[in-house]
Amino acid sequence: MDDVVLATRRDMALRKADDLELALLEPNLQGRAKAAAEKKADTAREAALILTKQLEAQQANEYHLWKELWSTPQAVMWQQMSWTREVAQYVRWKCRAEVGDLDAAKEARQLADRLGLTPLAMLRLRWKIADTDAPASVVRPRRKPASGGHRPDDPRAALHLVE
Repeated sequence: MDDVVLATRRDMALRKADDLELALLEPNLQGRAKAAAEKKADTAREAALILTKQLEAQQANEYHLWKELWSTPQAVMWQQMSWTREVAQYVRWKCRAEVGDLDAAKEARQLADRLGLTPLAMLRLRWKIADTDAPASVVRPRRKPASGGHRPDDPRAALHLVE
């Protein structure tokens, strides 16, 4: 799904460029006024192109981050708790943050804590990635995933609750 804010900015820049191009067709526009209008039209076209490229890059980044996140051990818990939308919000904010949006970085950091993406957040949630060499009496699975289990090489299979 497109970033609504970014897509709206792009659409507005395209509309402004179109309006300025129409204004350039007026016969009474000459000299400095025409040069100024051409410069404004060029600026609007450039802004629209930049926003289009940013939107495309953001979509690609979101896809890769989404795929990466759902291969982590934490994804087992997200699935059990139906946190799909929360993960989606994190992906959107994180991708915005990676292109320099400071407010998005703040939101992403908060969501990373809620989703157990940092060691401290995992501690607060009482989540632990099980050591496969640990004795069975110390580590036990919290619940079996709804899908009936994971492949042995799936990193999500290693997330357990430690009591």
